[in-house]
Amino acid sequence: MRLTGLNRQIVLSMSVLMVCSILLIWIGSWIFFAVAFRIDPAMLSEPDDFSPTTVEWLWILAITIFGLLLAAFFAVKLATRILTPINSVMDSVRRVAHGDLAARAVAGDRNLGETAMLVDDFNSMAERLQKGEQDILTWNAAIAHELRTPVTILRGTLQGVVDGVFRPEEVEFGSLLAQVEGLGRLIEDLRTLSLADSGQMRLRLAATDLAQEIGGVARVLAPALAAAGLRLRLDLCGHAVDCDAARIAQVVLALLDNARRYADPGPLTLRTRLDGGDYVLTLEDAGPGMPEELARHVFDAFRRGIGARVQASNGSGLGLAVVDAIARAHGGSASCTRSATGGSRFTVRWPAKPVA
Repeated sequence: MRLTGLNRQIVLSMSVLMVCSILLIWIGSWIFFAVAFRIDPAMLSEPDDFSPTTVEWLWILAITIFGLLLAAFFAVKLATRILTPINSVMDSVRRVAHGDLAARAVAGDRNLGETAMLVDDFNSMAERLQKGEQDILTWNAAIAHELRTPVTILRGTLQGVVDGVFRPEEVEFGSLLAQVEGLGRLIEDLRTLSLADSGQMRLRLAATDLAQEIGGVARVLAPALAAAGLRLRLDLCGHAVDCDAARIAQVVLALLDNARRYADPGPLTLRTRLDGGDYVLTLEDAGPGMPEELARHVFDAFRRGIGARVQASNGSGLGLAVVDAIARAHGGSASCTRSATGGSRFTVRWPAKPVA
């Protein structure tokens, strides 16, 4: 058995105790008998007498008591080293149980490998719990913010009709329908993210020619893109790829809608290709691009882009988070980099064939 961590410390402590005890008995006995023999040989028993004298009994008692004190000293020292991090974990567990998720345990002597690992694992768990609580608060606030505007508009308009302030023929039902559709998209995006985070997203994988799927999504959004001054160009490969076609169409829709909201007017290129064993989908716009710091977090939920057009956007901040979730569900990834023209390049890649 390899001696490491706590095992090593216990073995070392017991070995040191044993060596000290042997040395104590050997050196102490040599000194005791040498001194006693010089003072009065009669204090010592005869060589053929196996019954100790009173002085020898006192020496045995003294050396026993001293040995017990030495053993107790080593035991207390070792127990303190072991129990300090364990007691710290116990105290932190009680604090976490009472809602203090900022509680952290102290490892103390890190030479005790097992207790140090216990403390590190507990602190890691507490950090994840604290982050989870903070994420829940952030999500609740963000969702409430996103729901407030459409619900307020719907409630105000309907209340006006009920109170007779508006006549039904004066109500812009198209605007109300747009608010309802926005709520529907928000609910669907939240559902997708929840399924992805819980590992419950079920994909219907099948060999699909995505050129047709992507072309269909592009035709649906073409009028909105043109109204935003974007000229969409498709460069699609005709290779079949294993994927959930409906989910990938959702990815394309989210990317194009994000470009419609935040990209500067100009060319917009959507390209697909095979790269080794991966299928790669990229969307590149003409600007304004984004700082590297924002690009690293652009797929986080409720993150929005930059630029003057952001203020006028009514996006939920969930579209790109959904893109990343669907990419990960396919065993791939999503990324955002700066293009050669200064715009943003969104890249989604996943294995062209499912991993066995």
